[in-house]
Amino acid sequence: MKTKHPTTTLASGTPRIITLGLLTLLVLFASAGCQKETRPAVIDPTGIYNLVSVDGKNVPCSLTHEGMTPTIKSGVFTINTNGSCRSLITFSVPERGDMNREVNASYTLNGTELIMQWEGAGMTKGQIHGNQFSMTNEGMVFSYQK
Repeated sequence: MKTKHPTTTLASGTPRIITLGLLTLLVLFASAGCQKETRPAVIDPTGIYNLVSVDGKNVPCSLTHEGMTPTIKSGVFTINTNGSCRSLITFSVPERGDMNREVNASYTLNGTELIMQWEGAGMTKGQIHGNQFSMTNEGMVFSYQK
C-alpha cells in the first residue's frame, strides 16, 4: 500500500506567513529605534530688543489707552541671562510731555514662550521667534526686534 503524502493547504502555510509578518515588524521597529531623537532647539532669548510696533502701528505712533492718547516714541526690552528682564518705554502725553515707564520682571523660558512675573504687578507671556520678541500687555501687542 502506498503512503499518501499530505497536500499543502493554506492552513499549513499560515505559521510561515505569521512568522514572516512578525519578522518584518521586528525589522521595522529596530530600524525606527536607530533614528536620532529630535529635540526642540534650545533658544537663547537674552539680548536687547527695540520696540518696532504697538498694535501693528510702527513706532513712533499714537494710540488710545485708558482714555488718553499717548504717542509711543521708543522702547527697549532687555532680557538678561540671570532670569530678569526690563521694559523701558518712552512716550509723550500732551498734558505732561515726555515720560519714561520702566518696569522689571523675572522670567522663565518654556520653549519659545517667555513667562514674565512683573515686580508689583501681574504676569505676562511673550514669544521669541528668532530675533523677534512679542508680548500682549494691557490688551496691546508690543513687537520688538534685536
